[in-house]
Amino acid sequence: MTKDELVQTLEREGMTEALELIEDAEKGRLTALELAPSLGLLRNDEWNEALLNVLQSEGVEIIYVDEEN
Repeated sequence: MTKDELVQTLEREGMTEALELIEDAEKGRLTALELAPSLGLLRNDEWNEALLNVLQSEGVEIIYVDEEN
């Protein structure tokens, strides 16, 4: 899924928080994001993977937190 396709999907689904993450990454306001591997950002696995890829392509470091502690 391309960035444009993802943005269109998120807009259609009303996922404003995910769109704000992309916008913040594009503007350099988001440089790192802590994430629990089992949760992800979106419930849809395809959209979640696409969002993480877009964020990383914008220079965001994805930091996976240790869920065991």
